[in-house]
Amino acid sequence: MTYLRTPSRPLKTIAAAALVLVLTACADMGHITPQAKLLDANTLAAGSAIAAAHGPIEWPTEQWWSALHDPQLDQLLATALAGNPNLHVAEARVRQARAITGVAEEATRPKAELGASVNREKYAAYGSVPPPLNGTWQWRTELTASASYDLDLWGRNRSALAAALDDVQMASAESQVVRLSLETAIVRSYIELSQQYHTQDIIRDTLQQRERILAITRQRQTAGLGTEFDVTLVETALPAAKRELEQSEEEIALLRNQLAALSGKGPGAGESITRPSLVLDHPLSLPSALPAELVGRRPDIAAQRWRVEAEAKRIDVAKAAFYPNINLLLYTGFESFSITHVLDTNAQTHGFDPAISLPIFAGGRLRGQLGSQTAQYDGAVEQYNATVVRALQDVADAITRARSLQQQDVLTQQSLALAQRAQMLAEKAYRAGMTDSINAINAQVTLLREQQQTVQIDARKLDVYVSLMAALGGGVALPPAVAPQASAQN
Repeated sequence: MTYLRTPSRPLKTIAAAALVLVLTACADMGHITPQAKLLDANTLAAGSAIAAAHGPIEWPTEQWWSALHDPQLDQLLATALAGNPNLHVAEARVRQARAITGVAEEATRPKAELGASVNREKYAAYGSVPPPLNGTWQWRTELTASASYDLDLWGRNRSALAAALDDVQMASAESQVVRLSLETAIVRSYIELSQQYHTQDIIRDTLQQRERILAITRQRQTAGLGTEFDVTLVETALPAAKRELEQSEEEIALLRNQLAALSGKGPGAGESITRPSLVLDHPLSLPSALPAELVGRRPDIAAQRWRVEAEAKRIDVAKAAFYPNINLLLYTGFESFSITHVLDTNAQTHGFDPAISLPIFAGGRLRGQLGSQTAQYDGAVEQYNATVVRALQDVADAITRARSLQQQDVLTQQSLALAQRAQMLAEKAYRAGMTDSINAINAQVTLLREQQQTVQIDARKLDVYVSLMAALGGGVALPPAVAPQASAQN
């Protein structure tokens, strides 16, 4: 009789490893690779507006609004950054992302567990339990300790952890986007509040001038030089001016409520906001390192860059799924049908259980996962590219608006001087009886329009400053981002 010799355990292990390597070499990923390419900001033409605006200035400081020299605005921003709910929501997302990294990190470490169980059970008389236990009630007690470790030969768990860490950086950059949006919203509302106060001054001056013309008209009627029609015509203009004054008061109250809400406070807090005193005492210009350093300054660009990083790592996770996974399990403990003997030497149990899993008939699913993740990476890259293009446009737009407003300001000042002279001459002529009230009122309307235009130009110049600070990233501190992994580009 011939006996077949059972292979030894080392030979089994070698055979299993050889089989794994053969099957690994056959992993078919379908030649799925990313299609999108990251845009180099330095390849974009900055344009003449940006080139002409370069000056010897630094990038915005963290408290860039302090250049407007308004202590009340500084206090509003400090309150808002400490109490705005939307900012707290963004900060909570950062904490959530950090907590998720703990889950991903756990997969890269050895695991250990302790277990204990005690149960009372009656075993079937004709079941698998042999005599004398069959057909009797027995206690079953187990005490076990186990340890396992995923070898992660292909870096799947490590790549997942790296992606989770990139998600933390992305969430942090996104919180800075929310912070910058909050800062610009408050400063813009504050500028609009200042504009309303200046508009209110102009309306009051206009109302006083019309009241003076009305007094002159009544004097002329009493002297027989005017008619009741002249008086009525002048009186008609007064309610309109008072209506504009009331509208301005309404806008001021609404803006105060808005500023209080942005600060995370109730409307009552807005009632204490006094008239702004904004002063911008330097011309707008740009740092010389544009567009190169803009990529590292804008929080929205940084967020998109970290998103690209995370999606690149997840491509590595999807690729690692094609390869075998080896998990080592070691356990020891005690097992007994008697509670009193559970810690006896003969109740000890030990074991070592290495497990190898290899996807063989899951190629379609795995290629689908890899294709989906690759498409997400391509989308993240294109979103990053679009953000870079938009960022450069924001800078160019702000500088173009600033240059145009300088010319508009010169022309507006000229028109204002002429309107002031025309109004003065018209009122003087009306006092002397050389013209009628219609000419005097028309001159006032023209002056009012030019004065309001001047206020609007001044407010727009301040708003352009805000736009430029936002376009340059607002001076927020950002963690550095590196280029996405080469594996994502291959």
